Amino acid sequence: MLNPVMNNTKWEELRLAMDEVIPCPYWKSLATNGYVYGPDCDWLEHFREGGYEHIVHVDILIETPDQRDLVRSALRKIHVPGEETPEGFRVFGYLRDGQSSDYI
Repeated sequence: MLNPVMNNTKWEELRLAMDEVIPCPYWKSLATNGYVYGPDCDWLEHFREGGYEHIVHVDILIETPDQRDLVRSALRKIHVPGEETPEGFRVFGYLRDGQSSDYI
């Protein structure tokens, strides 16, 4: 069973924070139906298409160490559930029963 850990307000905070990072990071998402979207770098329009209810997680893809620092700082300011990964960051929209997450 999937348990929501984000709401529309937090997704909007993420969307706006990532749009302000220069260069803007690419992202890809996993939907509740198993569909993987991306990579895409349009945080303003494409990220919010179809709403947020279907997002299991979003992977934020990092290209440089400086970009990683900028994204990490932005994520810490908005305090979202997720983790740092070799490719960048993963922000969770849902967690499975028994799964836990720290906040970035």
